[in-house]
Amino acid sequence: MNHLAVFLVALLGAAACNNSAAQPSAADPPAAPAAPAPASTDDEALAPVTFPDVALFDQRGAPVRIRDLVHDKIVVMNFVYTSCSSICPTLGVAFEQLQALEQARLGREVRLISVTIDPENDTPERLREWGARYHAGPGWTLLGGAPRDVEQLLKALSVYTAVKESHVPIVLAGNDRTGTWRRAHGLTTPAKLHALVDELSAAPPAAAEPSAAQRYFGDAALVDQDGTPRRFYSDLIRDRIVIIDTFFAHCTGICPVLTGTFARIQDHLGDRLGRDVVMLSISVDPQRDTPDKLKEYAQRFQARPGWYFLAGDRAEVEPTLRRLGLWVDDPNDHKALVLVGNDRTGLWKKALGMATPEAVIQVVDSVIADRGEDAAAR
Repeated sequence: MNHLAVFLVALLGAAACNNSAAQPSAADPPAAPAAPAPASTDDEALAPVTFPDVALFDQRGAPVRIRDLVHDKIVVMNFVYTSCSSICPTLGVAFEQLQALEQARLGREVRLISVTIDPENDTPERLREWGARYHAGPGWTLLGGAPRDVEQLLKALSVYTAVKESHVPIVLAGNDRTGTWRRAHGLTTPAKLHALVDELSAAPPAAAEPSAAQRYFGDAALVDQDGTPRRFYSDLIRDRIVIIDTFFAHCTGICPVLTGTFARIQDHLGDRLGRDVVMLSISVDPQRDTPDKLKEYAQRFQARPGWYFLAGDRAEVEPTLRRLGLWVDDPNDHKALVLVGNDRTGLWKKALGMATPEAVIQVVDSVIADRGEDAAAR
């Protein structure tokens, strides 16, 4: 399979955007971006980027997650806001031209993403209108969201600015599979951006050494309640606090009680859920628990983004649960245990699933609060 890159164009900085000026129309687009001076187009290597698991929305108002958009795709991302009338229209035209250059693989291998830097005002409707101005097609996604979620994404990419009217165009180019990242000038011509995407797409995968936690847990291919593939470690555990239990969808014994406790934990976590904390409910009957059944079960407990109900091939699920000490041959014999882990600090604790929700929450809070100071003693 062809290597698929992640290519992020993050455009923030020094060119002032005049909010009061009239917006250009589709019939009268701004001039194409001029070629920058050669000295400013040289790119530099960067460390791999970790995307936060934040809940955003697209121009249709549909909920999306940035990790799902960049996973195994060549992605070109810019950062704009719809009331900007100076540099942002130029960036929109550049994306329109890049969209044409990537037409053969747009939507399959390539995705264009524009993230607002004005989440307080850029609603899905305004994002949709801005995209239409530059003929944004199905492979071009415009993203907004709650201000805190958008800010977390911008900070993770080291492109956050508190003053949206002043932003310097920067290009971040990365290959999600190889971990290769570059920084270049944001006004690099679409033809050069296209060439850089090709270069990153052709790069061989990096021989990254897996962490001790990844070697222990493995990285099984699971599927969540939305039918989305999830790697157990790299997509769900890495750099997070995780709360894990087991269940099966047709269970009438302890599962509703245990899942009810998880619903209480969800309420307790508030907006931390899906940011640095995730909840994983893994089926012990993966052959019967299809994504549709997982979805129906999740809806019974009003599961929010960040609470994943997981199944998949038994050959993937069974080894994962065995490593956790949670596999049973008969689903009716599954254990009422809750595992709580902090991947950053290495602290893991168990809680009795049939304990009171308050007792389980106390364990969860202790793992969340861990800062790793006592890691050497553990």
